[in-house]
Amino acid sequence: MEQALKGQASPAPAVRMLPTYVGSTPHGTEQGDFVVLELGATGASLRVLWVTLMGIEGHKVEPRSQEFVIPQEVMLGPGQQLFDFAARCLSEFLDALPVGNQGLQLGFSFSFPCHQTGLDKSTLISWTKGFRCSGVEGQDVVQLLRDAIQRQGTYSIDVVAVVNDTVGTMMGCEPGVGPCEVGLVVDTGTNACYMEEARHVAVLDEDRGRVCISVEWGSFSDDGALGPVLTIFDRTLDHESLNLGAQRFEKMIGGLYLGELVRLVLAHLARCGVLFGGYTSPALLRQGGILLEHVAEMEDPSAGAARVHAILQDLGLNPRASDAEFVQHVCAAVCTRAAQLCAAALAAVLSRLQHSREQQTLQIAVATGGRVFERHPRFLSILQETVMLLAPECDVSFIPSVDGGGQGVAMVTAVAARLAAHRCLLEETLAPFRLTREQLAAVQAQMREAMAKGLQGEASSLRMLPTYIRDTPDGSERGDFLALDLGGTNFRVLLVRVATGGVQITSQIYSIPECVAQGSGQQLFDHIVDCIVDFQEKQGLSGQSLPLGFTFSFPCMQLGLDQGILLNWTKGFNASDCEGQDVVCLLREAIGRRQAVELNVVAIVNDTVGTMMSCGYEDPHCEVGLIVELEVCGSLEGDWELLEHSVWHREMLERGRPRLLCELTTGWSNSRVQQTCLELAVCWGEEGKAFTQGTGTNACYMEELRNVASVAGDSGHMCINMEWGAFGDDGSLSMLSTCFDASVDQASINPGKQRFEKMISGMYLGEIVRHTLLHLTSLGVLFRGQQTQRLQTRDIFKTKFLSEIESDSLALRQVRAILEDLGLSLTSDDALMVLEVCQAVSQRAAQLCGAGVAAVVEKIRENRGLEELTVSVGVDGTLYKLHPHFSSLVAATVRELAPRCVVTFLQSEDGSGKGAALVTAVACRLAQMTCV
Repeated sequence: MEQALKGQASPAPAVRMLPTYVGSTPHGTEQGDFVVLELGATGASLRVLWVTLMGIEGHKVEPRSQEFVIPQEVMLGPGQQLFDFAARCLSEFLDALPVGNQGLQLGFSFSFPCHQTGLDKSTLISWTKGFRCSGVEGQDVVQLLRDAIQRQGTYSIDVVAVVNDTVGTMMGCEPGVGPCEVGLVVDTGTNACYMEEARHVAVLDEDRGRVCISVEWGSFSDDGALGPVLTIFDRTLDHESLNLGAQRFEKMIGGLYLGELVRLVLAHLARCGVLFGGYTSPALLRQGGILLEHVAEMEDPSAGAARVHAILQDLGLNPRASDAEFVQHVCAAVCTRAAQLCAAALAAVLSRLQHSREQQTLQIAVATGGRVFERHPRFLSILQETVMLLAPECDVSFIPSVDGGGQGVAMVTAVAARLAAHRCLLEETLAPFRLTREQLAAVQAQMREAMAKGLQGEASSLRMLPTYIRDTPDGSERGDFLALDLGGTNFRVLLVRVATGGVQITSQIYSIPECVAQGSGQQLFDHIVDCIVDFQEKQGLSGQSLPLGFTFSFPCMQLGLDQGILLNWTKGFNASDCEGQDVVCLLREAIGRRQAVELNVVAIVNDTVGTMMSCGYEDPHCEVGLIVELEVCGSLEGDWELLEHSVWHREMLERGRPRLLCELTTGWSNSRVQQTCLELAVCWGEEGKAFTQGTGTNACYMEELRNVASVAGDSGHMCINMEWGAFGDDGSLSMLSTCFDASVDQASINPGKQRFEKMISGMYLGEIVRHTLLHLTSLGVLFRGQQTQRLQTRDIFKTKFLSEIESDSLALRQVRAILEDLGLSLTSDDALMVLEVCQAVSQRAAQLCGAGVAAVVEKIRENRGLEELTVSVGVDGTLYKLHPHFSSLVAATVRELAPRCVVTFLQSEDGSGKGAALVTAVACRLAQMTCV
C-alpha cells in the first residue's frame, strides 16, 4: 500500500491503490432520481436501476431494477458489441418508466481493474470474471458507454461517475453514528476501498481533503509474497484459470473460486482413498462442479449430513456416513482461510488509517457486500474475530451495505451532484472577494486621488496628517533616549541606547488601573510619570534628563513634533479634561508636579511612524511605514515568558507601589506563572484584554514638503500619517463591499467609518468569515444546513483561526480539530470549504493592502521624477507577521501594480518603542545641525 501510494514504479507494488476521485461520503441530504448501470458485479449479467433519494432521514423509496443476462458470445466478443448491448438494456428499462424528455444522471458501476483519472474517466487495465471483450483494455470505458448511448439515441443521459462495486458498497452504507469510510466486497472477486488523506496519494498532487482509494487487493501476491501460504490446490486452480499468475489473493478468497478449491481438495482426497471409497466421478473432476452455494450449504451445521449427501450424490458420488463430516471439514477449512486472509488485509487498511490520522483508537464503520457475506453463515464472524486480533486499536463496526452496487453507485452520483451544486454556490458567494487586477488598479487610483486631496486640505477620506518628522535615521544617531508607549491599559517605558554597535533596549510594562483610565486627566498623567520615575530608579537614571519620545496611539491632530491634540479617547479610556488638549502639555505638567524630576519630551509619535523609523535605522531606503494587526498583539495563552516580565499584579497596584509580576514569580514553575496570568486575564476582564488589543491598519510615508498645504515650506520632506483605515468612508469602496462587510460594519461601534480598515485589519476578518459561513450554512452548503448557536455568537471566529487554518503545515484533520473546538460539527468537505472562505477573505485583505502600498510608492516615485524607485517598507503587526501567506500576497500585489518600484518589506522590531526613541534621536540630530 505504501509503495503504491508513493508512486513507486520499480519494483511494481503488489496492490494498485487506485484513486477513484470520490472525495466525499454521503451526509444524508442527497436527493433526486438517478439511473445506475451495473456491469461485472454479478458475473455474466447486467443490471439497470432507478434510484430515488429523498434527502430526509427515515424516508426511503425502494429502487426499481431489472437484470439482463449477458450472452457468452457478448462477454467474449468485440467491446463495441458489449457496450451496445448495455445501451439497449438501458433503453429497454427506461421505456417502462415515465421518464419523458428529462435529462438523466447515470452512475456506471464497472467492477473490473481500471486506472481512473477522474470521476467520469476510467481506463480498463484488464478483464476479469470471465470477460474477454476485445478492443476495450486500455480504453476509457465511460467514453465507450457514452458512444453506445449516443448510437442508441433514445434518451438524454449524462454519465456522471464511474464506480466499482467496492466503492458503491461503501457509499451505499446507511449513515450511522459516523460516516462509513471503508468498503469491503467478497463476491465472485474481492476488493476493498477506503478514504485516504489526499496528501498521501502521489499521483494526485493534492495537499488537502480525502479521496477514496480502491486497493485492488485481488492482485496481491502476484509477486509471490503469499508463496508460503499457497497450496497445491491454489496452484492448480491458478493454472486452470483464464488469467494464469494473476489475482492470486482473489483466487484464495473470492466466491468464484471457493467452490473450485473445495472441489480440488475433495478430488485429491478421493484419489488418496480418504473419501468416497477412493471413487471419483466425472462431475467431481469437471471444473465448476462445486459452486459457492454448495460450499455454504454443506458447511452449514443446521443443514445436517442429509444436505451434504444430496449435493455429493448430484455429483455422481456415493458418500459413506463418515464422508459427510470430512467434507464439512474441508469446506470449513477453505472458507476459514479465506475469511482470515481477508481480515489480515482489512487489518492492514485499518491500521494505516489509525496511524495516518494519529488516533489512539480508530472508530470506523466498514460496509460489507457480496454473495460470500450473504450466503456464507460464518464468514463475517471469522472476519470480525481476526480483525480484533490483528488490529486491537481499531473499534470497527461492520454494516451490511444496502444494495451497494445500485444504491451506492446512485449515492456516488448524488454526492457528485451535491458537491457540484455546492461548489457553484460557494464560488458565487466568494466571487466578490476575488478581486481582479482591474479592480485593484482602481483602488490604487482612488487612493492616489484621495491622497492628493487630503494633502491639499480638500474633502477626502484620507486625512494625510503631517507628523512634523522631516527625516529618517541616517545611522549617525547616538545617545540614550527614553520612550513611552501608550496605546492601552498596559503601557511600556523603554530605555533605548543608540550606539555604534546598534540599538539596545531595556523596557518594562506597567498597567493603568481602570479607576485611573476612567478618572481625571491629571490622575492619569501623574500615574504615568510615577511609572517613568520608577523605571528610571530601577535603571539608575534618577536625576538625568534624557530626551523622551512619546508614542500615543489614540486619535490626535498633530500641530508640531511635540504637539498633539487628543481628538477622542478609545480602547476603554475616558479620562476627563483631556480631549481637545495637547497631550504633550498634559505630560509636561505632570512632570512639573513631580518634584526633582526632569524629562525632556521631544516628540509625539504614532506607532506607524515609529515602525518606519525603527526600520529606517537599519535601512536608509525605508520611507514607508505599514501596520496590519490581528485582533491580538500578544496572547495571554501564548508567550508566558513575556507575560512573566510584563504584567502588573493587581494586589501590588492597590498597595500603591509599582511592582512587576516578575518580582513576584521568581522561582515559580512555568505552569504556576501560566495559571497566574490566566487568572489575571479573567479577573481583569476588559482591562486584561487591553494588553492584547491591536491597532487595525495604517500607513505613513515621506512626502515632499511642497505638496503639504497645511505646513509652510517648499523644500525637504515631511512624514505623512495617512490614517488610511478611513479610506473609502466617502463611498469610494462601495463597489468592493460585500453584504458580509456590511453586516460587520453595522455591528461595529462605528458604523460607516474605517471601511478600508474593516476589510483589511485582523480585528474584522474573523467576523467577515463568520458571516460568510452563516450564509453558506443557510444555503445548505455547510454543516448540513444546520445552524449552530455557537457560530451565531459574535467574535467567536477569531482572526488567528485564519492563520492557523491556512497554515501549509496543517493537515485537514488539524483544520477540523480547530473548527470542532468551536463546537462545529463538520465533515472533511466542510473543512475544505471553510479553508476556501478563509483564503478568499485574507487574500482580499492582503491585495487591498498591497494596492494601498502600490499607491504610496508610485506617488513617491512620481514626486521625485524617477524612472525606477528603490524603496523599503517597514512593517509591523501580527496579521502581517503571523499569517502564512499575507506578506507574500501583499508583495505580489505591489509588484503587479507598481512594476517600476523595487520594494523591499522589512519587519519592524518594536516600532512603537524603538521607533519613538529614534524619532527623538533624529530630532536631536537635526536640532544639533541647526545649532551648528
